[in-house]
Amino acid sequence: MARVVVEVMPKAEILDPQGQAIAGALSRLGFAGVTDVRQGKRFELEVDGSVDDAQVEKIAEALLANTVIEDWAVRRIDGDA
Repeated sequence: MARVVVEVMPKAEILDPQGQAIAGALSRLGFAGVTDVRQGKRFELEVDGSVDDAQVEKIAEALLANTVIEDWAVRRIDGDA
């Protein structure tokens, strides 16, 4: 078994109101130096050896990310393809 992470983030040109709210809250709470926050999603999939990165990329594109407004990346955190 291997664990694969799919990270999904709003594209740079897409407004991120949740990220803006977090940035504002950090400032109000006294955390200085944070100039921008982008809020995204993280999915962890446990897969067997028959699932390669290309298949996980298809899963991400078909189900986990809205490819019109989000970018995504796949990485394995343990195990091999």
